[in-house]
Amino acid sequence: MTGDRDAATGLPAATTGARGVTTGAPHTATGAQVPTTGAREQTTGAHDAARPRSHPDAPARAGGGAPLGWGSFDALPTGRTLVMGVLNVTPDSFSDGGRHDSEAAAVEHGLRLAEQGADIVDVGGESTRPHAQGVDPAEERRRVLPVIRELSRHGVVVSVDTFHPDTARAAIEAGAHIVNDVSGTAASDEMIELVGQSGVPYVLMHSRGTPQTMTGLATYTDTVGEVLSELTAVRDRLLAAGVRPERLFVDPGLGFAKAGGQDWELLRALPRLRELGHKVLVAASRKRFLGALLAEGGTPRPVTQRDGATAAVSALSAFGGAWAVRVHDVPASVDAVAAAHAWRGIEPPVLRPRDTES
Repeated sequence: MTGDRDAATGLPAATTGARGVTTGAPHTATGAQVPTTGAREQTTGAHDAARPRSHPDAPARAGGGAPLGWGSFDALPTGRTLVMGVLNVTPDSFSDGGRHDSEAAAVEHGLRLAEQGADIVDVGGESTRPHAQGVDPAEERRRVLPVIRELSRHGVVVSVDTFHPDTARAAIEAGAHIVNDVSGTAASDEMIELVGQSGVPYVLMHSRGTPQTMTGLATYTDTVGEVLSELTAVRDRLLAAGVRPERLFVDPGLGFAKAGGQDWELLRALPRLRELGHKVLVAASRKRFLGALLAEGGTPRPVTQRDGATAAVSALSAFGGAWAVRVHDVPASVDAVAAAHAWRGIEPPVLRPRDTES
């Protein structure tokens, strides 16, 4: 999703007729593996067997018929913006805490997100909202591992939202395809070693401190410059550990150690973020800065009434060449991203696994 940028806007220039439907290498050894002691080789994971269109045993939706998900990270479409659906298996997340905190409810919702068009489902077992209480990693694993196993069994591409290396390792074993780590500048050596040795795709998000302390750390002289510098420092550690550049994604960390207009500064800086040389994930869904934007009488817009603004950010992010948008309301952002694709000349504007069946 590189390409020339419009000189006036900094956004990628539209390329009429661009297809953008490449879906990754069709080889079978696509899965990232948890390293054994001293081993750095990758072998094929059962959850990454092959893309749904080409493998007779690829997982299908529960009722049979068309594939429910892309089946593996390498089968995800390229040249277009993906939609990552949020699945919080927690009692206290800021947006939907408690709604999907049982295994059955979480699996049902994850499958629904895939049916609605989510290319990736991001499964988290610990709230990272400001001032959230920490969760013991063993409890986090209890929450997320059965859900990851079941979703991956249905061919859903799953990311695990965690900053605990032991949870990330267990999630990869359970079928997770991506590690989405919100620890930011505090990324642990153990996590970096894990992703370097396993080859698992990794999302590096900018943050400072912890959920308990980050609100007081939103002090910047140059917001964009400092975020880029801090991301680069951790990025360099990851590359030195063996992480492949094409499997490393960056996220500016909207709402994490950010305040006031800093989130908007970072969204406007999407072209500069892309210049780091890695694809960019934008995770703006329902966050405080959108509530503040839509405030009435000094009262922020309620969390569940921020999906219209979220979809607008999704469309603008897709127009700006983001790799993916992470959202709670999947249908709204699928439509928004489709409009951006059509505007840019990317065909087809909407692409789902069932559309690629031969």
